[in-house]
Amino acid sequence: MSHHESLDQRLDLAAEAIRTADAILIGAGAGMGVDSGLPDFRGRQGFWNAYPPYQKLGLDFVSLANPCWFTSDPELAWGFYGHRMMLYREIKPHGGFGILRRWISRKTHSGFVYTSNVDGHFQLAGFSPEQIYEVHGAIGAMQCQESCGVGIFPAHAHSVVIDEETMRAVPPLPQCPRCGGLARPNILMFGDWGWDPSHAEIQHAQLKLWLRLISGAELVVIECGAGTAVPTVRLTCEDITRHHDATLIRINVREFEVPAGQISLPMGAFDALRKLDERLGEPASQ
Repeated sequence: MSHHESLDQRLDLAAEAIRTADAILIGAGAGMGVDSGLPDFRGRQGFWNAYPPYQKLGLDFVSLANPCWFTSDPELAWGFYGHRMMLYREIKPHGGFGILRRWISRKTHSGFVYTSNVDGHFQLAGFSPEQIYEVHGAIGAMQCQESCGVGIFPAHAHSVVIDEETMRAVPPLPQCPRCGGLARPNILMFGDWGWDPSHAEIQHAQLKLWLRLISGAELVVIECGAGTAVPTVRLTCEDITRHHDATLIRINVREFEVPAGQISLPMGAFDALRKLDERLGEPASQ
């Protein structure tokens, strides 16, 4: 489609693509969580607005999301990840998750989620774990910093207390249940050679199997809040769209450009999903 259609026309086209689809692939980036009340880390200043103590230290998101801190300064490392872990547990996923889950439940070939988010909010919103690929891991799981062979273990038994003035974790820090050494989140960080990808690899295999099973079916790809800074989700959604001759609906407030013939919605995720749901004749979710 061209850029000449009005927003209403684009919403109509997107709703029709969803209505006629046999299967839905959801691509979700950080913009999906912002509507739930999660902080927007976009740009150095956005991150520092959310976490002023880090500005004093001159540390941005990329600097902190590095496994080296678990070796050199575990309290700083767990201050950053522990705060996010506790925040993601407290905040409820917005109503757009429920809208997507309902759409998927009515499709012949159901659907799948491909996300770079580590917050676990698709599971919290009731999506089956068998339908989710968390390409960068998840904060709801941990691994041993010492690689003792314990594998991946759940994080729900662990809480982290944070000194809000310094954003440092107050000991005791999460420990490996096998060797008693320091635990770390099972999240792919920047420059991370120690990440255990075994769970993500199982999820990836499930996605590949689903894509094989729906070969020839009418697929719609709904991408929510996936930007270009870490373009994993965006590029994967475009790649799957090409390979399956699918329709791509890109929902993005700032970076809404789409390949030729696809649908661009320059909106927030929840707002767009609500408006599409209205067009599909469903009651809007609050």
